Amino acid sequence: MSDPVEAPPHSTRALRAVRIPGHGVEDDVVAVEEPLEIRIAGEPVAVTMRTPGHDEELAIGFCLTEGLQPVSARLPDDLAANTVEVEARGFDPERLRRHFYTSSSCGVCGKGAIESVQVAAPRIEGSLWVKPDVLASLPERLRESQRAFAATGGLHATGLFSAEGETLCVREDVGRHNAMDKVVGWAFLEGLLPLATSVLCVSGRLSFELVQKASVAGCPVLVAVGAPSSLAVELAEDRGITLCGFAREGRMTVYSEPWRVV
Repeated sequence: MSDPVEAPPHSTRALRAVRIPGHGVEDDVVAVEEPLEIRIAGEPVAVTMRTPGHDEELAIGFCLTEGLQPVSARLPDDLAANTVEVEARGFDPERLRRHFYTSSSCGVCGKGAIESVQVAAPRIEGSLWVKPDVLASLPERLRESQRAFAATGGLHATGLFSAEGETLCVREDVGRHNAMDKVVGWAFLEGLLPLATSVLCVSGRLSFELVQKASVAGCPVLVAVGAPSSLAVELAEDRGITLCGFAREGRMTVYSEPWRVV
C-alpha cells in the first residue's frame, strides 16, 4: 500500500485494523466520507456525502448538472463546517423543489428521464475524432493520478483529458457522481465549458447519471473501466455521445457513436 502522506490533505484517515489470518493489529488508511451541504442564497438545496477537498468545484458542478446557473461558490459567511454557498442566477427555490421531486421519481420511466436531459443539454455534434489506443489508455492514465485511491483503495475518480491523451484534471471522491461534478466544476471555473474537444474517463461503471453530467458539460466522449447500463447507452445515443466501456489493456467496447473512434 502506498504511503498515505501522498494522498491529498483531508482525503484519508489513519486507523488501526485487524489483519486475518494472523489477527495482528496494524495501521491502515481509509477514505474520508463526510456530508457537504450546498446552499443557494442561504437556503440548503442538497446534502451529498463526499470526500473533503475541492468542495467549491463539487458545488458548482452539482448545480450545473442539475440545470441551475451557478456563477461562483465560496465558504458561507457563518463559516459553517462542511457547507458551501453558491451564487446562482435566477434562483427559484420552489422550481428547484419541483425539479428534485421530478428527478427522484423519473426512474420509473426511462423515456421521461431522457426527455428531461434533452431540455437541459443540446445534442452533441462536432467533429472530434480520437484514436482508439488513446481512449484505451485513459483508465491507466487516470489510475496514475489517483493518489488517494493508492493509499486507501476506496475512492472513485473522474479525469478530463485532451483528444491526444493529455491529463487536464483528475478528481477523486467516495461518490462517483461527486468525482464527475468536481471535474465539471473545475472546467466551469477555468472557462472550458462546453468540453467539445475533450474526453471524460471514469474509474467505475457507466450509469445514466454520469452520461447525463457529461451531456450537460458538452463532452462528446465518455470512457469507463466498467460496463454501462441500458439507460446510459440509450441516453448516449440520444445525446450524440461516444460511450466506451471495458477500456483496459488496449481493448474497449464502443456502445454509441463509434465514428469518433478512428
